Amino acid sequence: MWHYRGPGANAVEQVMTDNEEHKAAMVKLQASQREKIKAAQSVDRGLLLVHTGDGKGKSSSAFGVIARAMGWGHQVAVVQFIKGTWKTGEREFFANYPQQLHWKTMGDGFTWNTQDRERDIASAEAAFAQATEMMQSGEYDLLVLDEINIVLRYDYLQVAAVVDALASRSKRTSVILTGRDAKQELMDAADLVTEMREIKHPFQSGIKARQGIDF
Repeated sequence: MWHYRGPGANAVEQVMTDNEEHKAAMVKLQASQREKIKAAQSVDRGLLLVHTGDGKGKSSSAFGVIARAMGWGHQVAVVQFIKGTWKTGEREFFANYPQQLHWKTMGDGFTWNTQDRERDIASAEAAFAQATEMMQSGEYDLLVLDEINIVLRYDYLQVAAVVDALASRSKRTSVILTGRDAKQELMDAADLVTEMREIKHPFQSGIKARQGIDF
């Protein structure tokens, strides 16, 4: 018996084939992911994360993790090493949660504005002392050391001292270190290292920083 095959029959068969192939691939991927999860182990300590690179978003990503941690009721602290008293949206927002977030801005501002190495070193050392106390207190689930990589780049702090302080932190506390040019010693000690790569930035086109986007 002759059967008519309309002009769309081949297309329908191709879609069915594509769906079947996709499903088979996803079933295989699902099995692989489940095996990886099964093999992974929980650790009884906080994690160490490094956000570095020349691209925008290092601190912004850390603030996103803060929101996630606070969503679970975790206690969080931030020590800012560079940004000084510059008013930012994140500071304004997190100020609404004083019972859950402890925010310390210790820096005097960008290094090209202070132009005083001794003053910058003193500010970095004071911030690091505060951060070390927080790390060892056992009071925090998450601590963000914002722009600490910058003060290490300028040798305002000794990287060995920072690595030692991180190693001696409370098991409860996870730490995020932000800033470009992270020292290799920190990356070696970290559980996670993310590099932000700049592809395009509005400042390159002469566009000023925008409230709510850049600060």
